[in-house]
Amino acid sequence: MRAFIFPGQGSQKVGMGADLAEASAAAREVFEEVDDALRQHLSALMREGPEDRLTLTENAQPAIMANAIATLRVLERDFGIKLLEHANCVAGHSLGEYTALAAIDAFSLADTALLLKLRGWSMQAAVPVGEGTMAVLLGADVAQAKALAEAAAQGDVCEIANDNDPSQVVLSGHTAAIERAVALAKEHGIKRAMILNVSAPFHSSLMAPAAARMERALAETPPAALKLPIYANVTAAAVTDADEERGLLVEQITGRVRWRESVLAMRADGVESFVELGGKVVGPMVGRIDKEAEVKSLVTMADLEAFAKEIA
Repeated sequence: MRAFIFPGQGSQKVGMGADLAEASAAAREVFEEVDDALRQHLSALMREGPEDRLTLTENAQPAIMANAIATLRVLERDFGIKLLEHANCVAGHSLGEYTALAAIDAFSLADTALLLKLRGWSMQAAVPVGEGTMAVLLGADVAQAKALAEAAAQGDVCEIANDNDPSQVVLSGHTAAIERAVALAKEHGIKRAMILNVSAPFHSSLMAPAAARMERALAETPPAALKLPIYANVTAAAVTDADEERGLLVEQITGRVRWRESVLAMRADGVESFVELGGKVVGPMVGRIDKEAEVKSLVTMADLEAFAKEIA
């Protein structure tokens, strides 16, 4: 069994997608459609920067999705490898869950871009700048992270946002609490803790205003029937019902990204091969979660060509 997986925020960089667009009309069409949907020259921002504008959440989220879907379209049109024929399931990290839904035709490309633009803006607007942040804990498991978060909260919000792999957990919450967590990390046996360069405390209860906005948006633009199972971030379990998935996308805004558990669930359900499209972020996480899993990250034309030859 094979899962196609999609990266989340942090995988953006200036120049993303430029080589694909130069080499393939399929990629260019994706970027043009996203630009038209957003009424924004997002592809130019992806190609040329500046980096600080690309990193803005409302730009980074649709950009990462567009790059991944462009990679998929090149694989499908230029190399004849259709996701629906070669995948048994899909999953994505945070915003990547929307990309995964677009990949199985549950959302149109234009709707995905618009939803992610709104999602990014809403998450940024939910908390005043400076009041919330996130920190990555390296060499920490969930139990250690939970104990640290409880010790650092002191009446503020300090919660586990991402359970990425066996050695990486991310905390999110009020800035003062996250700073206390970083200071206390070594006392809790955690190898290293670093404040992340993010603009808001994503995947924490502070994101409730963004969840409310996305609930309204997803009521107006719900996912269509799911052509493949998708492993949802907040449950780490396969979902086959579109209405259930719509509710889980709302929960995801404030909920924990259970990526480690999602990968383990896919493995338990028989997935042997994981193919990341449009980045080299979640693939390496899979490798750290289960060293026996087969993992490929497809970014370049050469990556796509090699993969197509392998499975044709």
